Amino acid sequence: MGVKRYKPTTAGRRISSVSTFEEVTKTKPEKSLTISGKNFAGRTKGKITVRHRGGGAKKKIRVIDFKRTKFNVPAKVAAIEYDPNRGARLALLYYIDGEKRYIIAPLGLNVGETIISSAEKAEIKTGNHLQLQFIPIGMSIFNIELQPGKGGQIVRGAGTFAQLMAVEGAYATVKLPSGEVRQVLKTCMATIGQASNPDQRLIRWGKAGRTRHRGIRPTVRGKAMNPVDHPHGGGEGRNPIGLKRPKTPTGKPALGVKTRKKKGSDKFIIKRRKQGRFIGGAK
Repeated sequence: MGVKRYKPTTAGRRISSVSTFEEVTKTKPEKSLTISGKNFAGRTKGKITVRHRGGGAKKKIRVIDFKRTKFNVPAKVAAIEYDPNRGARLALLYYIDGEKRYIIAPLGLNVGETIISSAEKAEIKTGNHLQLQFIPIGMSIFNIELQPGKGGQIVRGAGTFAQLMAVEGAYATVKLPSGEVRQVLKTCMATIGQASNPDQRLIRWGKAGRTRHRGIRPTVRGKAMNPVDHPHGGGEGRNPIGLKRPKTPTGKPALGVKTRKKKGSDKFIIKRRKQGRFIGGAK
C-alpha cells in the first residue's frame, strides 16, 4: 500500500498521484460474487438526494459479507482485490466447505492466512470476527455492528478503525474515528484490526477528468447562480451572499448548523464527535 507519483508530463499529471496497488494479488473479480448495478446518479425515487452525482466509469458491484455468519468455519485468504466501489481492499475467502465470500480486508492480512468468525471465544488475530465481549480492551476494531445479527454498519472506510474502551454490563464502550464515544451491545460483532488501504486519503486526483470517472460532477457556487436557482444568487457583479448565514439550495441553514435530529440512539452516545467552528453565523 502506498502512493505513487509520475513524472510531470502534463499539468494534470504534475499534481496528481495514484495508488500503487502493490497489495492487490488478483485483478479480475470473482464472477460468482459480482452483480450488475444501475447508477442512480444520486437519486432516490427520482428525486436528487445527493447533488453532483452522475456518469462515471461502469463498474460491477462486489457482494460483500458484512455479517460473516459462517461461525467456527476456518477460511483461507485466497486473494486481495481492488474494489471500485470503495477505498478499502477486499479479501477473497475460501472456506473449507468450498464456499467463497468477500470481506473488507484488514490492514496486514496476507494471502494464505487463515481467519475465522465466531460467536464464542476465539484467537485474537487480525481479521477474526468476534463479539465485542470477547475482544480485549484497547484493541483496534472495524466493521462494527450496531444491532446483533444485522452486519457491520460503521467503521468500514479505508484505513479507519475504532478502539474498544470498556465492557460493562450489557454494553461495550467504543471510541469511533470521529472522536465520538458511544455504547454498543456487547453481543454485537466486529472485526479485529484496521481497514486496509489507509493511504487512500493521500491520493490527489489532479484533474477534473479523474473525478468525473468516479461519478462526481462539477460543483457550482451558489452566489454564481441566479436568484431562482439558489438563495445566494443574483446581484450585479460580485456580491456577498447577503444573508445572515449561508443556506442550502433548498433554503435550509448550512455550515456549522447541527443536522442530526433527535433519535432513540442518542442515549447511547457518551461523548459527541468533535465539532468544528461555526462559519457565517452566530453560535
